[in-house]
Amino acid sequence: MQHELIIILDFGSQYTQLIARRVREQGVYCEIHPFTLSAEAIAAKRPKGVILSGGPSSVTDEDAPRVEASFYGGVNSPILGICYGMQLAAIDLGGRSEPAMRREYGHAKLKVLSGGSRLFDELPFELDVWMSHGDHVTALPPGFHKTATTGDVVTAMEDEARAIYCVQFHPEVSHTPLGKEVLRNFLFKVCGCKGDWTPASFISEEIEKIRETVGPDDRVVCGLSGGVDSTVAAVLVHEAIGERQTCIFVNNGLLRFREFEDTLKIYEENLHLNVRGVDASEQFYSVLAGVADPELKRKAIGGKFIDVFDAEAHKIGGVKWLVQGTLYPDVIESVSVRGASVTIKTHHNVGGLPEKMNLKLIEPLRELFKDEVRNIGRDLGIPEMILERHPFPGPGLGVRILGDITPEKVELLQKADKIYIDELHNFGLYNEVWQAFAVLLPIQSVGVMGDFRTYEKTVALRAVTSTDGMTADWARLPHDFLAAVSSRITSEVRGVNRVVYDISSKPPSTIEWE
Repeated sequence: MQHELIIILDFGSQYTQLIARRVREQGVYCEIHPFTLSAEAIAAKRPKGVILSGGPSSVTDEDAPRVEASFYGGVNSPILGICYGMQLAAIDLGGRSEPAMRREYGHAKLKVLSGGSRLFDELPFELDVWMSHGDHVTALPPGFHKTATTGDVVTAMEDEARAIYCVQFHPEVSHTPLGKEVLRNFLFKVCGCKGDWTPASFISEEIEKIRETVGPDDRVVCGLSGGVDSTVAAVLVHEAIGERQTCIFVNNGLLRFREFEDTLKIYEENLHLNVRGVDASEQFYSVLAGVADPELKRKAIGGKFIDVFDAEAHKIGGVKWLVQGTLYPDVIESVSVRGASVTIKTHHNVGGLPEKMNLKLIEPLRELFKDEVRNIGRDLGIPEMILERHPFPGPGLGVRILGDITPEKVELLQKADKIYIDELHNFGLYNEVWQAFAVLLPIQSVGVMGDFRTYEKTVALRAVTSTDGMTADWARLPHDFLAAVSSRITSEVRGVNRVVYDISSKPPSTIEWE
């Protein structure tokens, strides 16, 4: 089935993925592409509409990102320009955009000028909106008329004859309370979408696609991590080809407390997957002995995982395909608007398997965002304890133990981390944060327990709120909760006498410590 399609051209906005998620929430499939995608290539995809994202550049910059000259008449679809997209359309089509005397950032009150605009149909004549721009449109292009203002600023303009609609504010952010309705009007009243993108339709179509792709006698292997993405991918493939998929769940000795045993039981008894549990803890501890550098640890863990997985896969025989839980953000983040981006650290996910094993890839989730994966997981009957599990890095506790890794340090951190996660559940806070975990620091400090002086380790607690992990803010957890966790850890975990709380946001910090 060919779904309705909206194309989003990315000009570098931090909100581009959020635009896509808001479109998907309306049941309309969309794709993000660099602004360099040609009008011919866009038209060939036959989209119902095209959205121009915001961006950090000024349209007056010499190297400002631009669409090609034939774009506006060549895509054969309605166009919505957001923020930078509006300023770009204004200049390209004969209007004028100039730097504002004062940058407009934050909340603003928008006034709709008439009830004749389909973009603002059935909405109040006053809207709270979120602004973030340094330029503004000072002269409308021929054929356009002004449809909304904030003070003297042109906040929305349109040329209905050419189906080009532009807004200066950001309808995709939660700070624009009725922004979802503005986008909905564009999708349904301007573009004529019906909304045929649902979890149920995705599941049935993806199962059929997997059956058509994988030969009738081919065998498939899948690496399970215990997380949402790999589990949903494995269950989807299992629905398609059953026992011809063998899942391999490797215990690298760096998982959370009893995670290997408990998750393996769910895979076997609840989800009925054909799964092999491999306890390779000692092999991982061996290659990590004495390694303290974060990048070297990641590479050692990744390399050993490939070796262990490869050895297990060869025991199966006849394997031609590898299942990976690649998500849409992984796909689009590999295509930078301006070119290759700086590597902050080696990616959590382990690469190299398809090349080493000479396997072809099955990536059933590569069109989806994380929240869509969770919804599909629910439709597939996957337990909430897996679907709502916080993100967990591939190297596991290996990047949460600063310095070298030993089995004793792993056991200590597992106990502290379990207390932290248990108390988050007890206080009803677990689902209020994006990610929470404990970190074992390579420092010791003086303490006192009973009548004895101690010189023991320090544990840092980390909790962040986020929507996609790209940016994150530290979670404002209640003091009584933090006190309870600290008391339990220092009382119950022998070897820890101090607990601290990390109040760093991303940026400038990363979520993980290594």
